[in-house]
Amino acid sequence: MLLRLRVLVPIVLLLAAGGFAYTKVMARAATVTPPDLAAKAQQADRIVVSKADKVMYLFRGDTILKSYRISMGSHWDQGHKQREGDERTPEGSYLIDWRNPKSSAYLSLHISYPNADDTERARQSNVSPGGNVMIHGLPNGWGMLGTLHRLIDWTDGCVGVTNEEMREIWSLTPNGTPIAIHARWEP
Repeated sequence: MLLRLRVLVPIVLLLAAGGFAYTKVMARAATVTPPDLAAKAQQADRIVVSKADKVMYLFRGDTILKSYRISMGSHWDQGHKQREGDERTPEGSYLIDWRNPKSSAYLSLHISYPNADDTERARQSNVSPGGNVMIHGLPNGWGMLGTLHRLIDWTDGCVGVTNEEMREIWSLTPNGTPIAIHARWEP
């Protein structure tokens, strides 16, 4: 038994180190050409996220254009994001305020967290509110995982989707699109 552990532990450590190194290299080396924005008449005019259901909806008026199963931060179910590093996905009203075609995850749309209330709450608690909350695809180089990513909540508080879904969301969601993130919401 001891001999098996002496062999198994180094193999596991080597695989973990290799996976970590691969992720770091791909985060810097991967290049993505983002899709063009869809025609204005096809674009979403708001996004709604229901954390409890792990679903994100793209709307145009009262019509649901698309819905996506999502992954979130590992502590998404502990309420609204309070501080940097808490692994929570924020709740509230925000905007998609910029996009990053060269992020460490496959494309990303920035959610305007923290807003003024989030910043003030963090200031009163003497902590950093955090930032860089995004809608994004899988970490670069890991797109082959596809929908398997939904088995765990793996982001740092972001909203994660597949790479194919991220291309669609990117094209349908212009900067300035409002996003409402709810603990629980039903269409």
